[in-house]
Amino acid sequence: MLANLFARWCSTELMTDLLVRPADPGDADAIWSMLQPVFTAGETYTVDPGIGRDGALSYWTTGKKVFVVARGNELLGTYYLVRNQKGGGSHVCNCGFVTAAAAQGLGVARLMLEHSLEMAKSDGFRAMQFNFVVANNTRAVEIWQRYGFDIVGRLPEAFHHPRDGYVDALVMYRKL
Repeated sequence: MLANLFARWCSTELMTDLLVRPADPGDADAIWSMLQPVFTAGETYTVDPGIGRDGALSYWTTGKKVFVVARGNELLGTYYLVRNQKGGGSHVCNCGFVTAAAAQGLGVARLMLEHSLEMAKSDGFRAMQFNFVVANNTRAVEIWQRYGFDIVGRLPEAFHHPRDGYVDALVMYRKL
């Protein structure tokens, strides 16, 4: 109990000096340093684990609004915001989130989610949808549900996890 209170206090203290801002070209190396271990692990994104720097940065940035979480000159997280579909589905957005390994568990993902919800509203989106949340990524599922996302679909054994084998993928949705 005391350890949980201390961790929550530390997380709150660390959050006070964080800034969410649009990514700029000078952030490419830092963004790659966050994406590379996540993509290589192959546990949460449907990206080729062997993807290189240029491919990963293109995947993360092309046609998307990209933001970073900064503490001074250090980047602790990145997310993108993009229209989920064209035409009749263009009022729904999608996001992807990556937190730097050293910043996991400190509330960076929550901060990015809160920022993305505000940005999506200000951009005129009516809903946010996560198309492919790996079901055993329980930390993400719990955060998204805490912020009002519902599981609206389950794709049985749609993701081949490197350690856990075939696991379900979830479609999660929230009106804005």
